[in-house]
Formats: sequence, structure tokens, C-alpha cells
Amino acid sequence: MKAAFMKKMTLRKRRAAYLPVLLVFCLALLVRIVYNLTVGRGYVAIYDAGLYDILGHNLVTFHCYCLYPPVPDVSRPPLWPFIMAIIDIFAGNHEFYLRLFYCFLGSGTCVLVYLFARDIFGERIALLAGIIAAVYTGLFIYDGWLYTESLYDFCLTAFAYSLYRLQRTAPQPKSVELSRASSVLSVLQSWRQSLIRGRWALFCGILLGLLSLTRPNGPILLGPLFLWAALVAFMKIQPLRVVVKDALLIACLGILILAPWTYRNYTVTGRLILVSTGLGEVLKGAYNDAVVSGDLADRGMWHAPANTPITYGHDSIHYTPQDDAIDTQTALTWMRTHLYDMPYLFMLHFANTWIPYDYAHGLPMEEFPGRLSSQILQVMIYVMSIPIFILAALGLLLTWKQRRKELLVVYLVMGFIMAQNIAFYSNMRFRAPLEPFLVLLAGNALWWLNDRKNGIRSRVRKTDRSRGDVREEAPARTQ
Repeated sequence: MKAAFMKKMTLRKRRAAYLPVLLVFCLALLVRIVYNLTVGRGYVAIYDAGLYDILGHNLVTFHCYCLYPPVPDVSRPPLWPFIMAIIDIFAGNHEFYLRLFYCFLGSGTCVLVYLFARDIFGERIALLAGIIAAVYTGLFIYDGWLYTESLYDFCLTAFAYSLYRLQRTAPQPKSVELSRASSVLSVLQSWRQSLIRGRWALFCGILLGLLSLTRPNGPILLGPLFLWAALVAFMKIQPLRVVVKDALLIACLGILILAPWTYRNYTVTGRLILVSTGLGEVLKGAYNDAVVSGDLADRGMWHAPANTPITYGHDSIHYTPQDDAIDTQTALTWMRTHLYDMPYLFMLHFANTWIPYDYAHGLPMEEFPGRLSSQILQVMIYVMSIPIFILAALGLLLTWKQRRKELLVVYLVMGFIMAQNIAFYSNMRFRAPLEPFLVLLAGNALWWLNDRKNGIRSRVRKTDRSRGDVREEAPARTQ
């Protein structure tokens, strides 16, 4: 009877633990569906989104990863077009189903923010952070836009959370294993701990591979990964041998997932292209006279160099890996001859990251600017973004000492994103991978404020109690 009662109570607790997750997911999904049915109604994929859509459609129709059949394409990473192709097979070539997929994926990102916050700050702050993530414009506007933002943001947040859980799962000490070798329970516990660590390391490796297939900058995450391993060992969070083994396992899994696509690119072009071309065009547009001394709206952004011969973009059938290399050299030459302008340009790149809104090609609200819903959303972006930026900055400053170990992965991933934005160029779109972590840091600030408020209340109660004791003891001394 007692065992049945305990089992029932355990089941209730488990169900109660899933309720906040379900609440955050359903609220986020509702917000995203409403957004797509109002602001995004009648959305047509154009610019980069249109190119991804063409790649996905050609995969189904011509069985060729190409923009111009039958010429194979190496200008775009493959993961999003392949997902588009799968949805196309089952649901038909209809953009709403692609955006519906993004609604579910974006809701999953909000759940990850909740889980991250719950593990670090507790249930109450986590629920608040999850609700903020669900309704925050910086997270849902990309779920109606068929660029790679939503996919990349989900994979990056999931990678960071998996790495955090791996850091948090301590291995079984060798001394304990040897001293209790005869205990079956101890051996099983050790195996269970190893399986948990292996599971999180496996997730990290798979997500690293998926990130690399989503954007060409994905493989650069190997740098933050090995820096994480070094810092975890230096801060004595885990033994050096353990984190090195984990980091190598994650890196090998990520490389293994990326390798077939890299080999495919080599067979197509005869050159080593890890993911896709386009780096040269990005650098050439980010480093030239126009972005330093041209129109104010272009400064620190991307702009084709002025007074240069017209060249093809990297999506053109005429653009070759050799053109990509030439564009890269052109940008590097400009950087070497304009060293005096580089600090100013880097400062602009950093500042542009924090502009609440700037024009984004093909965003639903830009396709339909006259709609009331689009105009309301534009106001909401400013109203929501600035408080989140302020709270995130406070969260970073106020809890650095108390939470730096738990938030180590967050700091490294955010540093990785900011370093890229400063090195290339930045705008609202390139702030997108930061948004889940900004909400998490905002929860960090709320945790600090809540903790401080509870501490003040506790001190007031203690003071009142001590004063009450003095008043009660006074008559005794008189008698």
C-alpha cells in the first residue's frame, strides 16, 4: 500500500515537472502561429530565402543540389535545403508548411531557454525566462522568414545546453571505483554516470555537425569547444583527462558528420571547400572604402565596393572557388593598407549589433509594411529589445562572481558570436544567435534581484524577531 502511494506521488511530481515546459512551448507556438497568420500572411520567399527554396525544390524535382540544373551548387550550406526538400515531399511545395516547421523549432528554442534557466536559477525564474522567450520579438520574427536563422539558433542553443549539461555531469572518481569494485550497485552507478556523460557528448557532436551544415561558420565552433575544455580543467570543474576526451569525441563526431559534404564539394570543384563558398564576397563587401567613409547608413554594414568592376555574386553560375579566393585576397589587401581604419570599423561592427531594428531583406513585415500587424510589430521590437539588452547587461555584471562557472558555456558562445560579428559585419539579423542567451542573462538579472529581495526580507524578519525578543525579556528583568 505504501509503495503504491509513493509510486503515485512520484508520477504526480513528474507530471508537474512537465507542466511548465508544456506551458512555455504552447505559448511560444501560439505566438508564432499568430505571427505567421497575420504579419506573414501571403509571405513569398525571396532573396536568400528564395535561393534556399529553389535548392530544396530542385532536390525533389531534379535530384540535384543545384540552383541552375544540372550544375551542382556549392554556394549554400545543405542542411536547410534538405529539410525543405523533406517537407516538400510530404506536404507539397507550400511555404506555409516550412514556416510552420519553424514555428515548432522556434518554440523548441524557448523550451531550451527555460531548461537552461531552470538548471541554473530554479523553477520560478526559469518560468519567467521561458515566457519572455516565448513572446520576445527577437526570437519569433525569424520563425516566419525562410532564412537559416531559426534553424541555426535552435542548434546553437541546443549545443550550448548540451555542453553545459556535460560540464555539470561529473565523472565517477577512480578511487571510488577501485574501493567499491566488489559492489554491484557502485559499478552500475558508475556505468550510468558514464552513459549520461556519453549521451551529452554525443548530442554535442551531432549538433556541432548540424551547425556546420547550416552555416559555413559552424566549424569555427571547434575553437570555443577546446577553449571550454581548457577553462573547465583550469577552473578545476572537471579533470583534464576527462574534458580533453570529451572535447575530442565531440570534435570527431562533428567532423565525421561534415566530412561527406566536404568530400562532395571536392568532387564537384576539385578544391577543398568545407561547407560552401561566399567568404570572399562577404569580406570584400565588409572591408572597403564605402563602409568606412560612404553613406552613413552603409557604415559598418555590407556594401559592394565602389568604383570597382562588376563581379558576380557567389550564387551565380559563373562564380567559381577561384573568384572566392580573389575576393578574399582583395579584402585582405584593403585591410593591410587601411590599418588605421580598422579599429573604427570594428567599433561600428560592435555598435551595429545592438541596433534594435534595421532593414532585413524579405522579412514578412518588410514584404507587407502597410499592414497594421507589421506596424505594431515594428513598435514591439523597440519596446522589447532595449529592456532585454539592459537586463542582460545587468545579469552579466551583477552575477559574474556567483555564476561564472555555471554560465561559462554561455559566455564562450556569446563571445564566439560577437567575435564573428566584429570580424565580419553585424546587424539585427546577425544578432539573432545571441537572442536566446540575452533572455537567459536577463533571467540572471531577475534571479539576482529576487535573491537580493529575499535577502532583505530575511534580514528584516531577523531584526523584527530580535526586537520582539528584547521587548519580551524587558518585563522579566523588571520583575
